[in-house]
Amino acid sequence: MPLKSNFKADLAKEKRLSILLDSYYQKNLKFYDFERTQHLKQQLDGIDLVLKNKTTQQVHFVDEKAQLDYINESLPTFAFELLYQKNGAEKPGWLFDKKKQTHFYALATNIFSDEKGIYTSCNVTFVNRQKLISYLIERGLTLHLLQKTISANKSLHGKLVMDNLDPKTEGYLFFSRKNKAENPINLVLRLEFLLKIGVGKQLV
Repeated sequence: MPLKSNFKADLAKEKRLSILLDSYYQKNLKFYDFERTQHLKQQLDGIDLVLKNKTTQQVHFVDEKAQLDYINESLPTFAFELLYQKNGAEKPGWLFDKKKQTHFYALATNIFSDEKGIYTSCNVTFVNRQKLISYLIERGLTLHLLQKTISANKSLHGKLVMDNLDPKTEGYLFFSRKNKAENPINLVLRLEFLLKIGVGKQLV
């Protein structure tokens, strides 16, 4: 029996979460104006939010990513998508996809809900996409190496430890071949690690 995609349900959850996130942006991003994108093409290009510096007018594109499968749970890690499947074909995940225009990821974690459909609190960590990719390349975790590793483990479901990362303090690969319709393959990184190496900054 094929696994069902949760795409539509996730969109509804994201819309409800955006109310909470907007309140955090208004409180903590005082030097920026922000506007949510309404066009599907922009969202597909990895732009959920446009930030504009009030002084310099510099514009940043933000892609919001949320741990909506783990409400009322605290995870120390975040999954960065490397590859997924659509209609039987492999597609590049959002981290290395050159078509994405994302400058920053806004990672929403520790999402709590006191009543169904209403999110009351979460943590938000901003990650500089290019700084993260550059750091991974410096550590030898190039797209070519990751693709080669994925190809060599086509039947694997679960965690794969990489020589380039400490699985306890930094991260690892995770293959979701049995529990998700899109069969995503993710680079799972610890949030503390992202802050330590200077590619991430916690907003709240």
